[in-house]
Amino acid sequence: MPYAFGGAVIFMVIFGDVPIISIILWGFNQITSSSLLAVPLFILFGSIVSKSGIADKLLRFADIFIGRIKGSIGAVVILTSGFLGAISGSSFTGIASVGQIMIPRMLQQGYSRGYSTSLVSVSSVLGALIPPSVMIIIYGWATGTTVTGSFLSTIGPGVLLIILFIIIHFVHTKKYFSKEGKGTYKEYAEIPINNDPEEMEKFRKRNTKFRIFLAAIPSLLLPVVILGGIYGGFFTPTEAAAVASVLGFLVGIIFYRQLKFKDIMDLLHDSTASIGSIMAMIFFSLLLAQTYVHLQIPQAIVELFLDVTDSKVLILIIVTVFLIFVGMIVNDTTAIILTAPLLLPLVVSFGVDPIHFAAIMAITLAMGGITPPYASVLYFGMRVGEANFSEVVRPTMVFIIFGFIPVIILTVFFEPLSMALPRLFGY
Repeated sequence: MPYAFGGAVIFMVIFGDVPIISIILWGFNQITSSSLLAVPLFILFGSIVSKSGIADKLLRFADIFIGRIKGSIGAVVILTSGFLGAISGSSFTGIASVGQIMIPRMLQQGYSRGYSTSLVSVSSVLGALIPPSVMIIIYGWATGTTVTGSFLSTIGPGVLLIILFIIIHFVHTKKYFSKEGKGTYKEYAEIPINNDPEEMEKFRKRNTKFRIFLAAIPSLLLPVVILGGIYGGFFTPTEAAAVASVLGFLVGIIFYRQLKFKDIMDLLHDSTASIGSIMAMIFFSLLLAQTYVHLQIPQAIVELFLDVTDSKVLILIIVTVFLIFVGMIVNDTTAIILTAPLLLPLVVSFGVDPIHFAAIMAITLAMGGITPPYASVLYFGMRVGEANFSEVVRPTMVFIIFGFIPVIILTVFFEPLSMALPRLFGY
C-alpha cells in the first residue's frame, strides 16, 4: 500500500505541477514529530501486552464477576477487549491475545468457529475506540486537534458499543444454548485439559478469586497510570506510550514471568516490522495529503458543498457514508491521513466541533476494519481462529447492523454522546 500512495504522489507531481522537493522536506519534518512517536511506542506496547500474560490475567479477573452466567464467555471476551483497548490502543492486540485464548474455549462450549472468530474480531475493534487510541493520535496530529480531548470523545460511543455487543451476544446465546449451563465461562475455564484429579486440585488452588484478583492488579493499574497520567497533566500521549512500554516489560518480566529473552526478541522483531510498514504508509499518505493542500482541493470541496446545500444534516449523512466507504477499502490510519484534512474544513464550516468529528471518524473507520472488502481486523481474526470467510460473514453482519450502525447514527446526530466528557474536562 505505501507504494500505491507513492505512485499517486508521483502522478500528482507530474500532472498537477506539485513541487516534489518541498513536499518531501515537509513530509520528513512531519514524520519526525515527537507527537507521532506515540504511534510506534503504542504498537510496541501492544506486542508486549499480547505476549506478557496481561490479557490472560484480565480474562480471569473479568470471569470472577460474570463467569457463571450463561453466555458469560462472550461477555468476558467483549469486556476484556474493551479493557485492552484502554491499555494498548490497537485492534490487533485484542485478536492476538484474547483470540488465541478464548476461541478454543468457545469451541469447547459448542459455539461455532465462525461465531467465535467473529465475536473476538468485532470486540477487538474496541481497541481503536477506547483511549488511548492510535487512530485518534494520528487524527489529532494530522488536524491539529487536541489529542486528549479527542480521546474523551470516543469513550461514550465505545462504552455504548460494548453494551450493544453484550446484548447481541446474550440474544445469540439464549437462542442457541439450553439452560444446562452451556455457554458459561466457568464450565471449562477452570478444568485442566487432561482432567487429572491432582492437576485439577492444584489448578483450583492457584486460581482462587483472591489470587486471581492479586494477579490482575498490575494489569489493572496500567490504564490507570496511562490515562491518569495523560489527564492529570503528568504525561503527554507520547510520554504515556513510553511509560506504558516500560511498565509492560516490567509486568511481563517481574510480575508474570512470561517474557523471556527469546520472547522479547520476537516481539521487538514483529513490532519493528509493523512500525516500518505503518510509518512508510504514513509518510507517503502525508505527501499525498499535502498535494491536496497545494492544489487547494479542501477549499474546492467546501465551496462545492456550500453551493449544493446548506443543510448540516445532509452534509453529515454524506460525510458519514463516504467515511464508511473509505473504511471498507483502506485501513484506518491511511483513511484518517487522507480524508481528515479534506473533510474537517467542510464539517467545521457547518458548525461541527473538530473533537466531535474525531469520534465520527473513529467509529466509522473502526467499522471498516471488519467490513469487507478490506476488513483487515476481520481477516486477521480469521487467521487466528482458523475460520473461513463464509463462516464469519453472517455473525459479523449482525454485529454491524445491530451494533455499529446504531452507534454511528447516535454519534453523528446526538452530539452529547461524544462531547459530554470533553466538555466536562474543559475541551
